[in-house]
Amino acid sequence: MSITIDGTPARAGASDAQTVATPVGAAARDAASTRTSAPADRSQAAAIHVAASNAASEQFFADHADLVARACHAMAVRFRRGGRLLAYGADAQRSDVAHVVVEFLHPVIVGKRALPAIALPDAELLATLARHDDIFVMLCAGMPGPVESDLLVRAGRAGMLVLALTGGRDSDGGSALDADFHFPVPSNDPLVVQETHEILYHVLWELVHVFLEDRSVTG
Repeated sequence: MSITIDGTPARAGASDAQTVATPVGAAARDAASTRTSAPADRSQAAAIHVAASNAASEQFFADHADLVARACHAMAVRFRRGGRLLAYGADAQRSDVAHVVVEFLHPVIVGKRALPAIALPDAELLATLARHDDIFVMLCAGMPGPVESDLLVRAGRAGMLVLALTGGRDSDGGSALDADFHFPVPSNDPLVVQETHEILYHVLWELVHVFLEDRSVTG
């Protein structure tokens, strides 16, 4: 290829072409390497997360299986008395609150009865809606803050059955919480906590119906 420099024709040699091509080729190889390694990195991160989530949920249910069963029995008793489930959670837990309510209001299994449930969009609504035979379910990614702790106290004083679904590896099991049933997930990762909570409230729904179908369970 001919080029002109200050009016003088010149011809690019092979060495010039090689000099120009080398950086471009290196950049292309780097880009290709990045595209190849990125999915591998994401896959590894996903595998690590799944392993942590599985470990936390396995430990949780091994530690709390009996407590889960007793909580479901107590919830069934409240529903038999005409009680309702009221659920509250802030921030990311709002989606779980909505999910809990939908599970109880709209059973996915034919023949299961719909159970009354209300999502509380605001903590202050508890004082207005709480009734003696109701159930209060609170979801937190970690241990309850001042607002959540106050809600637990008020729910208990109103005569509600109180369930606290929390997280935090440093949690001691919840003896200090004002809750009838405390379910702490042994993890400080909010995503792991949320995933275990999701399994838990599906189990709660399932076992509540098992007890409701047992005629020996009375209010």
